[in-house]
Amino acid sequence: MYKNTQWSWIIWAFLGWFATFVAMAIYLLGHNALLYGFIGILALIGYLFYGLTLEVDQKQQTVSWWFGPGVLKKTVNVNELQSFTAVTNSFRHGIGVKITHDGWVYAAHGFKAIEFVLEDGTQYRIGTNDQAGVLAALEEIKKSAQ
Repeated sequence: MYKNTQWSWIIWAFLGWFATFVAMAIYLLGHNALLYGFIGILALIGYLFYGLTLEVDQKQQTVSWWFGPGVLKKTVNVNELQSFTAVTNSFRHGIGVKITHDGWVYAAHGFKAIEFVLEDGTQYRIGTNDQAGVLAALEEIKKSAQ
């Protein structure tokens, strides 16, 4: 089984930046339940979206990806894949989950990604910092299936 988590440094940087403003507000305005609630929201966002995990399971012959502890999890059977290639995302793909003219984009950090095209034409671009490792794991499954 291949499994790799790409940490979302951009999200952590923004959360840290927002936290400094909240800390300054607490210092200037005093203790406030709303400010502490906002800190809780920032911590929850950090927990739910700390990184993007991509997993290739040779036994079940599936590819799965999800944010944080399992948010927005998607699993695809390798037999459903028409193709998979290493691609480079641009700034317009951004981070997070969105639909573009390139299909669904799941990205946490950086520009490297693997593009999956399913037999029904659906496209997914999954961000990763180990394109070679993902492609090798997928090729291994394809070879064993033949």
